[in-house]
Amino acid sequence: MEKKYYLAIDIGASSGRHILGSFENGKLVLEEIHRFKNGAERKGDKLVWNHEGLFCSIVEGLKKCKELNKIPVSIGIDTWGVDYALLDENDNLIDEIYSYRDERTLAVMDDVHAIISEEELYERTGIKKQVFNTIYQLSCDKKSGKLEKAKSFLMMPDYLHFRLTGKKRNEYTNASTTGMLNAKTREWDYEIIEKLGLKKELFGELSLPGTEVGALKEEIAKEVGFNSVVCLPATHDTASAVMAVPKVGFPLYISSGTWSLMGVETPNENTSKIACDAGFTNEGGYNRSVRFLKNIMGMWMIQCIKKEYNDKYSFTDFVAEARKAEGFNSVVDVNDLSFFAPESMIKAVKDYCAKTNQQVPETVGEIVLCVYTSLAVCYAEAVNQIEEISGVKFDEINIVGGGCQNVLMNELTAIKTGRKVVAGPVEATATGNLLAQMLASGQIKSLEEGKQIIKESFEIKEIIG
Repeated sequence: MEKKYYLAIDIGASSGRHILGSFENGKLVLEEIHRFKNGAERKGDKLVWNHEGLFCSIVEGLKKCKELNKIPVSIGIDTWGVDYALLDENDNLIDEIYSYRDERTLAVMDDVHAIISEEELYERTGIKKQVFNTIYQLSCDKKSGKLEKAKSFLMMPDYLHFRLTGKKRNEYTNASTTGMLNAKTREWDYEIIEKLGLKKELFGELSLPGTEVGALKEEIAKEVGFNSVVCLPATHDTASAVMAVPKVGFPLYISSGTWSLMGVETPNENTSKIACDAGFTNEGGYNRSVRFLKNIMGMWMIQCIKKEYNDKYSFTDFVAEARKAEGFNSVVDVNDLSFFAPESMIKAVKDYCAKTNQQVPETVGEIVLCVYTSLAVCYAEAVNQIEEISGVKFDEINIVGGGCQNVLMNELTAIKTGRKVVAGPVEATATGNLLAQMLASGQIKSLEEGKQIIKESFEIKEIIG
């Protein structure tokens, strides 16, 4: 039987990868065939994504499939949430695609809540108030007049799929991050949209993971040397990562990357006041599930620190240096806005410790250990909140994604939470992306079957605190 390949294009805030998935001896095998850089860029007073560079990198990766003679059955792109493209009547971009770290939304948040209160917005959408939420970004576009020209609204992966196929789809899991979906119906909340003076016609019918978008456009197929179909994965990277958690039911998870997303996947939304006050959000998952989770700053802080040291230290070096600083106990609130986009993350950590009358970290090891410990403390608090809100006790935490490779972070998480840590798979987002495509093609019959395959295919480690 001819081997079937599926292609996951997984794009994060700092890099993207093309990963082919196939089966060998009943195990899922991943092959990274292309990697490229990503990052928000400053254009004047705007912080934007290099969308044209991203698309060129996507096409270059597709060419690698042809070079390897490994033509995928289907292709799916996942990215981060909240960011989007606005297209005019000729399907051309209106302005740039802003990065969620741009500060433009600060000026409109109060205007939005003068129309619809924070409490009502959470009760309807279940989305935690965050400065970068799409609903605030669109309000900026309305204020600037840009929205008047818009005829189509596409989240970042929807836009990239459109560039490949010429077909527009609004995928559910990424749309759920906008703050404009009704948490109960899991459809656009047109009452909110109209209250805010946004254009109702921009927001099209939602499509679920597993939906076929269409074949590659003729010119794209000619350029890359083959044709294939684009199939929607869970296009929000965390939704794809959660699909790859190797446990059925409703496991407690951390998707560990630039952000740490900690929560449970459940059939039911929770838009209660206690959930709102604790900072939890309700986002979409595979098969219209809800990811009840908390956004925690994550490895963003470590990535910034690494960059400040001019990449002198690898992540492995950081762990070694942190172990040398054992006994350093200062802790910061990793979700404090001072860590969101500081000019210097090292200075932000030191300043926080100073203003809270704690020992100020000086060595590389102390700075890194401070961040790792602070993350683990935040995880412990989130576990307790999830258990209190849900009424369910959890004896283990499943950590997936790149951050699960950090042995020290796993140990600290097990110690601070008092739970067993199950770490892996590392490539959770790409794996979940591939599962959605394989489920759509019928190669995998159920998500439960997919999770069993993950257990048998990848190294999964257990850490006891």
